[in-house]
Amino acid sequence: MNRLPEKSYQSDRGDERPAVPGAPGGTASMPGGQFAEFHEAKLEATARALLARVGGERLAAVVRVRWNRRLRTTAGLAHTGQSLVSLNPRLIPFGMEEVDRTLRHELAHLLARFRSGRRRIEPHGPEWRQACADLGLAGEARCHDLPLPRVRMARRLLYRCRNCRAEVRRVRPFQRRVACLACCRMFSHGRYHERYRLLLVEDTADEPLLPGVSFPDTRV
Repeated sequence: MNRLPEKSYQSDRGDERPAVPGAPGGTASMPGGQFAEFHEAKLEATARALLARVGGERLAAVVRVRWNRRLRTTAGLAHTGQSLVSLNPRLIPFGMEEVDRTLRHELAHLLARFRSGRRRIEPHGPEWRQACADLGLAGEARCHDLPLPRVRMARRLLYRCRNCRAEVRRVRPFQRRVACLACCRMFSHGRYHERYRLLLVEDTADEPLLPGVSFPDTRV
């Protein structure tokens, strides 16, 4: 995935995940007329041509590109398991050049994963950097510097490793069992182990945002 924090935990499914996950959300098709160059079909055609040009014909045959209105500060995401690139519609005011750059950045994630097969690789490691270069983005930075609007959400959930006591704060709860990545790498060859599971030790999600201030429940 692109433009996310460093990995901090290990899933019991065997994959390493970022502390703040990015998942495919609602998609948004662009209108016609002046936005024709931003149509998903045209972006997909561009993606397929780029991948086929660098030996990724099989990936090119299945790759998809979608606009995702749920993205806020993230310019784009690569969902390697779905051969899907999600783009933030807020890129459009910055022009086609920035959209194309973000598309290539995310395609590099898919291409690096495709080339590595089952071998585990770092999200922004040498495989990704090589894929970027092959796609015309030599020296690409791992994160964008666009002035996209930022929404700060309080991380009110606190998880702690049973072994090293390292802590991870979250906005949303984990949806499955996860363990401390550092401990898993050090003591279990990078595989999930229950001994290093992250346990929820603090949950203040129901507390008011401001001390001493409560809000009426308006739910019906």
